[in-house]
Amino acid sequence: MTHDLTLPSGTPTAEGLAERAQRDPHRPRFHFTSPGGWLNDPNGLSHWNGVYHLFYQYNPLAPAHHHIHWGHATSTDLVHWTDEPVALVPGTDGPDRDGCWSGVLVDDGGVPTLVYSGRHGERELPCVARGSADLRYWTKDRANPVITTPPEGIDTTAFRDHCVWREDSGEGTVWRQLVGSGIRGVGGTAFLYESDDLRTWRYVGPLLTGDASQNRGEPDWTGTLWECVDLFGIGDGDGTDVLVFSAWDEGTTHHPLYWTGHYQGDTFTPTALHRLDYGGRYFYAPQSTRDEHGRRIMFGWLQEGRTDEANAQAGWCGAMSVPRVVTLGTNGRLHQAPVPELTVLRRERVEVAPGALTDPYTRLHAVRGDQLDIETTLRLAPGATARLVVRETPDGAERTVVEVSRALDGVGGILRLHRETSSLDPTVDIEPRYGELPLDADGLVDLRVLVDHSALEIFANGRPLAARIYPTRPEEAVGVGIGADGDVTLERFDAWQMASAFTEGPRPLWP
Repeated sequence: MTHDLTLPSGTPTAEGLAERAQRDPHRPRFHFTSPGGWLNDPNGLSHWNGVYHLFYQYNPLAPAHHHIHWGHATSTDLVHWTDEPVALVPGTDGPDRDGCWSGVLVDDGGVPTLVYSGRHGERELPCVARGSADLRYWTKDRANPVITTPPEGIDTTAFRDHCVWREDSGEGTVWRQLVGSGIRGVGGTAFLYESDDLRTWRYVGPLLTGDASQNRGEPDWTGTLWECVDLFGIGDGDGTDVLVFSAWDEGTTHHPLYWTGHYQGDTFTPTALHRLDYGGRYFYAPQSTRDEHGRRIMFGWLQEGRTDEANAQAGWCGAMSVPRVVTLGTNGRLHQAPVPELTVLRRERVEVAPGALTDPYTRLHAVRGDQLDIETTLRLAPGATARLVVRETPDGAERTVVEVSRALDGVGGILRLHRETSSLDPTVDIEPRYGELPLDADGLVDLRVLVDHSALEIFANGRPLAARIYPTRPEEAVGVGIGADGDVTLERFDAWQMASAFTEGPRPLWP
């Protein structure tokens, strides 16, 4: 998904990519990144025989979205990852000559099978590949593409990315598939297909179609194309279904959204539309799976916020979010949190004594770092604001501010991320991000902030906000502080240094 980019002028060759990536001070150390080159969408996410498999869009030749392969990594704990052989390589000719784009992994009678978008010229069409028992080696079907054209008679904006599942049809089980698309002049959509064998597909119709004329420019605009659609049930048997998609328009990635509602028959009846992550494009193209423990696990692509030229010089581009556990909250919206396994990386712990926050800002000299996991609980009176500052230089010239505030009437609040002073580099994105914060009558905010060099993920009462930050003095931008305006009580504050999830040294681009 997303359009191919022309390689920036002066882009270095693949030689030395992994070495330069390893040296970059902005490269995350406990978020998953490719060995070097380009990474985008999570693909084929699965928990197979006790092993988590993360496939991803990968260009091992340059840090640019061009000639996309499928990278592959495995883990037994969702924290430490092993690079596996590249799963899919674009063909010398045929339907995926210009890239193996986003898709999923399914279990076809015990045979691991990938359904992905093969790109040839300007066309993306569904293709299939069968894997070895250990999911390390893949053979593409000779019948590819298994759908040879988008639905006839519909002017589509694009046709790519897949969600595939097995379903009881009343006369046995069938495969069903959603393909992300858009109807020109109308809005984004997900086309529904059906098959008995994953190779011969019958078009059923649009599962749901958005209205691109509504809310254009707003953080909940549904776009002209729905990328990376993901349909799953959630909750304790209450019939709530979720349809996730990423809003795209004319080559621009906007933000991930989700509908709650009810999937039945050939339609999805929506009840409400919500923002999936307040970071917008910084948590894009998410994919989820139900693991063998019954949890809904989700990854998203943390896009960069610096220039193509900066990415080229760094030797790498793109990171994964930490894996998240997604549940249904009491308010009918999704609740997200880092997987508990992540705590295995915690090292030195610093605790701040609870009490009233009486100063607008206090530097916490005992807490420093660019690899941190911070957990705090704050109690906000109506009209109060609390702020947590991270990645601050000693002179305060560069600092990133996480802010939570409660409305004056006490009903609800706002989570804000201020990046206006995150970097003195005029070429990086420093726009603020924000979203609604659910609050009970007690005004409590459970706030967790993960700092991993340029990767930042915030979770406030189950609402996430992901972003990227690039201090120009990264070695000095390690300060942490806290402050408040109004009546705020610090109920608890714990911070941990985080170990790296990867061994030191460059990783092979072609493991």
